[in-house]
Amino acid sequence: MAQQINEIMTADPTTVTPQTPIVEVARLMREEDIGEVLIAEDDHLRGLVTDRDLVVRAVADARDVEATAAQDVGSTDLVTCSPHDDVSEAVRLMREHALRRLPVLDGDVLVGVVSLGDLAVEQDRGSALGDISAAEPNR
Repeated sequence: MAQQINEIMTADPTTVTPQTPIVEVARLMREEDIGEVLIAEDDHLRGLVTDRDLVVRAVADARDVEATAAQDVGSTDLVTCSPHDDVSEAVRLMREHALRRLPVLDGDVLVGVVSLGDLAVEQDRGSALGDISAAEPNR
């Protein structure tokens, strides 16, 4: 069983710049079958956009998807962890802040992301969430 975040995180996560139009963010999510895209500049984390952010902060407000930037709909007040943190620390942070994803920073450099699904697969693959998270994506 993994003990540190770097053993279960997704390294080299998908990123966009703060100015990337959200239509491109949505296309990346579709192409890569992911639910979040990190906003970064020069490997420095600036925010995070989820599929829910696109719906609640853009579509529901009828924003122009070509003119609205990632930074306009993403979250910028983020909780992060280190690649050398124990997996239990990620669980604690996610529970305490009701999060599904944690960006992973080595110092101030973005190196990965760990998701609730990653933790479920690692901690209890036999659970419903672990089983679903380990399944191949629907196409």
